[in-house]
Amino acid sequence: MPSIKRLFGPFFLSAGISHFVIPKFFVPMVPDYLPAHERLVQVSGVVEGVAGVATMVPRTRRFGRLLAAATLVGVFPANVNMALHPERFPKVPGGRPALIARLPLQGLLIWWALKAE
Repeated sequence: MPSIKRLFGPFFLSAGISHFVIPKFFVPMVPDYLPAHERLVQVSGVVEGVAGVATMVPRTRRFGRLLAAATLVGVFPANVNMALHPERFPKVPGGRPALIARLPLQGLLIWWALKAE
């Protein structure tokens, strides 16, 4: 069984791909004060994909870790936006309490990114 550290790259790559497969889920996450929601979703998807692949290659792993961690910090306002506007995400089980509970998980994802192999 692969180490949890080795699963980050494929996880983050999959997350990036999902921005293109189900963009309708991601666009409402973008805070209203930011422009070009669709473009931001695409850019974040590409960056997540690049970071995911980079963490799987020993030569680029450090870059991938840092890019992934920075991306997770950068998209945190989207997670806050979700918690502030749960009505936009009726398919998320648990509603507002679940969306608020997700916020500290971003820290865990950042830790995982920095430990990725």
